[in-house]
Amino acid sequence: MTVHIGAKAGDIAETVLLPGDPYRARWVAENFLENAVLVNEVRGMLGFTGTYKGNRVTVHGTGMGMPSLSIYVNELIRDFGAKTLIRIGSAGAMQEAIKVRDVVLAMSATTLSTPSEGMFRELNFAPTADFGLLAAAHKAAQGKSIPTHVGSIYSSNTFYDERPDLNEQMMRHGILAVEMEAAELYTLAARYGCRALGIMTISDHLVTHEALPSDQRERSFGDMVEIALEAAFEQG
Repeated sequence: MTVHIGAKAGDIAETVLLPGDPYRARWVAENFLENAVLVNEVRGMLGFTGTYKGNRVTVHGTGMGMPSLSIYVNELIRDFGAKTLIRIGSAGAMQEAIKVRDVVLAMSATTLSTPSEGMFRELNFAPTADFGLLAAAHKAAQGKSIPTHVGSIYSSNTFYDERPDLNEQMMRHGILAVEMEAAELYTLAARYGCRALGIMTISDHLVTHEALPSDQRERSFGDMVEIALEAAFEQG
């Protein structure tokens, strides 16, 4: 048990899926895991542990933004022994060729700052995904014929961004999509010697301005959950 996670020793699996929304964690547990049990509800941040094809899996909410994710990922790794952490969340497309509901696999994550910035000082650390997970996720997506894009994303530290000039530069340099958590996840995984990957479903489009209604965001993300689960255990 930690300050933010009320689970007991042994309640958290080594493989953890990380949606931002705690209600999405519950939806994943109910629809993709067997014998899922609630292991955390401190501050309403739900976590469940069950099995997928006989493998233990925890799905745990992280909240919105890198500071919130940093709290939960630090505790999941340091105090509960998580080894493989896969973010499953939504993102906004920044390239016209990417469509709403497509899946993006984040090879790397560009950012202005993260909670770890003070540690690096003048160094511009380049947060990247675990290659084994990335390759396994791409293989799983191809096997399911899911429209998938692999490349760099932008982890923003603001939701209501008022820097259109910055977005233009991201697009110009081939950034696939914007979200708010992956860069810190990758940084923490590197620090602790863990595996991490960000898998995002496109819910909004910064170029076409298309967007999924909020009710569809919760239940139209099944593809990325299946990719995440297959990737987590493909190498095992």
